[in-house]
Amino acid sequence: MPSESSPAITLIGGGLAGALLAILLAQRGWSVDVYERRGDPRVQGYAGGRSINLALAERGLHALRQAGADAQVLRQAVMMRGRFVHPLHGTPGLQRYGRDDSEVIWSINRGDLNIVLLNLAESFGARLWFDHTLEAVDFSRQQAVFRHHGQPRPVAFRALVGADGAGSTLRAEMAKVQPLGERTDWLDHGYKELEIPPGPDGDFQMEPNALHIWPRDHYMCIALPNDERTFTVTLFMPHAGAHPSFATVQTGAEAEALFRAQFPDALALMPTLRQDFDAHPVGQLGTLHLDRWHLDGQAVLLGDAAHAMVPFHGQGMNCAFEDCVALADHLQQTSDLATAFAAFEAERKPNAAAIQKMALDNYIEMRDRVDDADYLLQRELELALQARHPGRFVPHYTMVTFMRIPYALALQRSELQRTLLTQATRGLTSLDQIDWAALDAQIVQQLPPLEPAAG
Repeated sequence: MPSESSPAITLIGGGLAGALLAILLAQRGWSVDVYERRGDPRVQGYAGGRSINLALAERGLHALRQAGADAQVLRQAVMMRGRFVHPLHGTPGLQRYGRDDSEVIWSINRGDLNIVLLNLAESFGARLWFDHTLEAVDFSRQQAVFRHHGQPRPVAFRALVGADGAGSTLRAEMAKVQPLGERTDWLDHGYKELEIPPGPDGDFQMEPNALHIWPRDHYMCIALPNDERTFTVTLFMPHAGAHPSFATVQTGAEAEALFRAQFPDALALMPTLRQDFDAHPVGQLGTLHLDRWHLDGQAVLLGDAAHAMVPFHGQGMNCAFEDCVALADHLQQTSDLATAFAAFEAERKPNAAAIQKMALDNYIEMRDRVDDADYLLQRELELALQARHPGRFVPHYTMVTFMRIPYALALQRSELQRTLLTQATRGLTSLDQIDWAALDAQIVQQLPPLEPAAG
């Protein structure tokens, strides 16, 4: 627990990353204050305004283990073994993420997870200040001004950590002192959140242990299970265009017509589709890039505040949790905050850029490729090569989701492996036609074994 002589730090944002970092630092003896603009979700209910469930993978689980939160979180999670693909024509089926149930991801309710982390942070001595909206920062005087119930509240600080999301106020205040090179690449697609309720018997209406995908080339639906036996359904479409888009599908009635034509099996399970579509706004999707994440030893950004990404690899939260572990480790290694912040940025920035790219790439795969014959043959070959060259040919999804190797290394190896898979299967219809000797030789030459510790 922190003492009066403990090093002090102030966190902006009490969401998932802010709450987790508060735990990790308070455990290590830091004096931690967390300022959150929303009310206390443990009293007022969760008002996150974003997807109610998220995909938790090994990187995030590792961080939760460091915080002692993993067992409590997993009790509220639903296991997902793979993608359950629903083609428009043909038989739906499961495409496993890994080799067996030791390689799965978990669907977790954002609000439930946040409450677990806030309770733990408070139990370790972190002070939580709700209904405190950051308005301005005077870095020369080391004073932040918050708006609390309509009144300004000045607060002195030693250093600030921005865990306040893609629209970070701290980031904007830092940029007034030194340009951060901020730019956002907006995706020309948006999303709407819908729901599949429990069935008449109160149970799931579809296979619960999977992430369901309805790929339709330029657009798609996905559905993640919740422990309340519901599914959160997300419709992704272009903002504009003549093909199905949010410009051509604007009302619940038009959405119902689209689902009747393109997602009929989902429509049969969605009695409130019209109302949900009309009630929920179209969400924006973008990738945030910064040239600089920190301001000397006075402030540093992490998670979405530093590198917001599109959600198509399910790694936004997992990446942010890795940020928290890395920052806590760097702060433990030196008492000089400027050195710690710079080392944190140097470690995490290239890895954030790598997962941002992979998330964009995964959108094309999910909406357009998961039901293609060439993709399925390459996936079959990928698994065969994993068995032939364990530790050397490691599938892309395994590296990103079930291991903790740097994202940048996963991207580098994935691009090389994708080239090998594409070349080896070009013009083929089955693995019986593969030139195994030549392919084995290429793999041994081009893919050094991954270090065992990398997992």
